[in-house]
Amino acid sequence: MEMRIRRPALILAFLATTQLATWAQQNFYSGWTSLLQSMADSNTGLRSFPTLLIPMGGLAEGMGTAYTAVSRDAGYIEFNPAGSSILPTSELALYHHSWIADSNLEGVVYTIRFDDLGIGFGGKFLYVPFTAYNEWGAAVANNYISETVGTLNVSYNFLSSYYFYGVAVGANIKVAYRNIPDIASLSVYNQSALAFMADIGAQTSFNLLKFYNSQSKNFSVGLVVKNLGISTLSDESLPQMATAGLAWTPLRPWTIAFDFTYPFSFPGQPPAEVWNVAIGTTVALTSFLSVQGGVLMKADNPRISVGAALTIGTLALTMNYNLDLSGSLNPVDKFSVQAKFDLGDSGRSARAQEAEAVYLQGVEEFANGNYEQALALWQEVLKLDPKYLPAADNIRTVQRTIALQEQTQTATPK
Repeated sequence: MEMRIRRPALILAFLATTQLATWAQQNFYSGWTSLLQSMADSNTGLRSFPTLLIPMGGLAEGMGTAYTAVSRDAGYIEFNPAGSSILPTSELALYHHSWIADSNLEGVVYTIRFDDLGIGFGGKFLYVPFTAYNEWGAAVANNYISETVGTLNVSYNFLSSYYFYGVAVGANIKVAYRNIPDIASLSVYNQSALAFMADIGAQTSFNLLKFYNSQSKNFSVGLVVKNLGISTLSDESLPQMATAGLAWTPLRPWTIAFDFTYPFSFPGQPPAEVWNVAIGTTVALTSFLSVQGGVLMKADNPRISVGAALTIGTLALTMNYNLDLSGSLNPVDKFSVQAKFDLGDSGRSARAQEAEAVYLQGVEEFANGNYEQALALWQEVLKLDPKYLPAADNIRTVQRTIALQEQTQTATPK
C-alpha cells in the first residue's frame, strides 16, 4: 500500500520538475535570443569576400581574435602585418578550419626574419560545395564556390636596441579571387570577382606592471588598418576596418589581450558594420602545453573560442573550437587545427647568449682592475651584437678610466 502511494508521488514530482526545467530553459533561451536580437546589426553581410573575416586558426583564433598586439606566431599575417619583424623564429604553418556545415577553409603561412626585417607569404582558401536546382527541382549543376586570398608581407622594426623594443611597422599586399561557376540553366553569369587590397600595421612593447624578471617586454600595443583596396565588381566593397589592440603579460606564463575593431566606409560605399570587441588569454601550463580562450563580442552573434597547443620538438599542434549561433553539433563544425614548424632563428639566440656571457666576463675583469682585458671583451660583445648598448657604455667608461690612469702616471714625479 505504501509503495502505491509513493510511486504516483514520485511520478508527479518528476513531471513537475521536468516542466519547471523546460519552462526555465525556454525562458532562458527566449531572453537570450531577445537580448541578441536587440543587438542585431542591419549592415551585416553588405561586404564582399567574407573569407577575409574568417580566422584560419592557431593561437589567434583560440584567443577570440584578440591578437593585434600579440603576434607570437605566423597568425600575425591576418591580424597585424608588423609581426614578421619581431617573431623570434622563422615558421611554416599549415591550417585546416571546418567552418559551417560542409564549408572548409585551408591555409598556409611561411615567415622568415632577418634581424629587424621580416618577410611573410600566406595563402587562404575557402571552398563551399553546392548543388544548383532548376524550377522543377532537378539538379542542374554540382560544383564549388571558392574564395582564395594570397598575401605578401614585409615589415621592419625601427629604432630597436638593447633598451628600446623598437617600433615594428609592416604592410600586407593581398590579392583575392572569388570563383562562382556560370550556370546557364539558371542564368548565373559573371559573378566571379577579383580584388586587390593592403593592410598597414604597427606594434611596440615596453614594461608595465611587470611582476617577474625577464629581458623581454611584457606590455604591447598594436594598431592596424585592413583591407584597403578595390574589387573588379563596381557594386561590391571590401570589409575595411581599423583595430587597436593591447596585450599584457603580468606573470611569465599568462597573457591577456584586448582588441577594439571599428569597421568603416568611404563615401559611396554601403554602410559598415558596428564596432566589435575581442578579449582573449593564453596560459602556458608547461614548457610544451598551453591553453587559450577568448570571446568575440560581435553584434547579435558573439563567439566563444577555446583551444590548446602542444609542442613536440620543432612541431606545435594547436586545436580550437568555436561556439556561436551559426555553428552546429551534428555534424560538429567550427573547429580548427594548426600544424606549425619552427624553422629556427638563424643563430640569433645563440649570438645573444654568447654576447651576454662575454659581457659578464668583461664586468668581472673590470671589477678585478683588468681594464685592458675588460675593454677587449666589451669590444667583442659589440661585434657579436652591435645593439648591446651596455657594452658600448662600459667601453666609454673604461676608456676614461684608462686615460685617467695614464694622466696620473704622467703627472706623478719619478
